[in-house]
Amino acid sequence: MELALQSSLFEHEERRHLANGAWIDYRSGWLDDADSLFEELRDDIPWRAERRQMYDRVLDVPRLVSFHDLVDEPPPHPRLKQIRRRLNDTYAGELGEPFTTAGLCLYRDGDDSVAWHGDNIGRSSTEDTMVAIIGLGATRVFALRPRGGGKSPEPEGRRHRTPEPEGRRHRTLRMAHRHGDLLVMGGSCQRTWEHSIPKTTRPTGPRISIQFRPHDVR
Repeated sequence: MELALQSSLFEHEERRHLANGAWIDYRSGWLDDADSLFEELRDDIPWRAERRQMYDRVLDVPRLVSFHDLVDEPPPHPRLKQIRRRLNDTYAGELGEPFTTAGLCLYRDGDDSVAWHGDNIGRSSTEDTMVAIIGLGATRVFALRPRGGGKSPEPEGRRHRTPEPEGRRHRTLRMAHRHGDLLVMGGSCQRTWEHSIPKTTRPTGPRISIQFRPHDVR
């Protein structure tokens, strides 16, 4: 059975600590020009399709992608550098370095998705880091779980008074990532937790996600 969305637990401009040194910030309506930016990125970004080896087959990646170094290359849209500057003003002091890259994904409909993973290619495989994600367009579920599907603690204020049945203890956090919202994953999140955008059978329009990362984090 699909778990209920838990967005209301994360819609305040405050940090939510998870476990094992991981945390997330969720800021609703963080981007005030989300409508125009969505249309311009959808129409102007050099989207490309990818194929990947999965065991004994090569399969289409179920989304379109575009990756950009915002320090050494001209940005594909000027707003990406402006947003990067705003994020660095907020988080670079704590992070100890700036965000330097923007990875974009275009989810064309509910069939497009991304499987469970952590952004732990590069330094993030051994070091704490941050990944900041802005959602544009259709609302999609953003899911988080402890790496390997381990037990996820109940969010503060929602603890059960009685023990849960064994089958419900390994819980996935599911948030509605809405148009213009900012989600930042920090601490050990990329090493000790996994995230995904699951497929949905509900009719849904296109969504763009913009992921800002520091140098050598993918």
